[in-house]
Amino acid sequence: MVISVSCILSRRVLNSFDKSYLLRISSCKMSVKVGDTIPNIDLFEDNPTNKVNLAELAKGKKLILFAVPGAFTPGCSKTHLPGYLKKADDLKSKGVSEIVCVAVNDPFVMAAWGKDQNTKGKIRMLADPSAALAKKFGLTVDVPPLGGTRSKRYSMVVDDGKITSLQVEPDGTGLSCSLVESIKL
Repeated sequence: MVISVSCILSRRVLNSFDKSYLLRISSCKMSVKVGDTIPNIDLFEDNPTNKVNLAELAKGKKLILFAVPGAFTPGCSKTHLPGYLKKADDLKSKGVSEIVCVAVNDPFVMAAWGKDQNTKGKIRMLADPSAALAKKFGLTVDVPPLGGTRSKRYSMVVDDGKITSLQVEPDGTGLSCSLVESIKL
């Protein structure tokens, strides 16, 4: 079994504060890495009938994909998403075709969050309602107050379907290395 350094660090930090939290971690086995190809997984935009295949979306483009534990949550709404929104034009001027935000929420919630944050034309808000993408990447975290299994917070650059840069928050939910300022184009 491969355990990422960030998971080991998270376990040590969490162990010193709250041993019961270790029982709530769904997966510390991060299977995604730089050089991997984006999986052929359908996400949803605006409603359950509007499927967006992530592998198809990434073909021939440079994307920034970032994931958050949940729409409308404080860290996501006040810091994470607004940072990408503020720098969207700058990132696109540097060759980024699309910026994609993913969360384990239903597509209606993601659409409402995008409307609330005024992301139209700048950031695509894609729902991963069953955590299929988070599970495929090995980046799930169990957060009972948010409803259970969620995605760890991360960001990546994808160039023509290949992951070229990946930043995963050491504790899965914090706000440090996955912010827009850490993107490595």
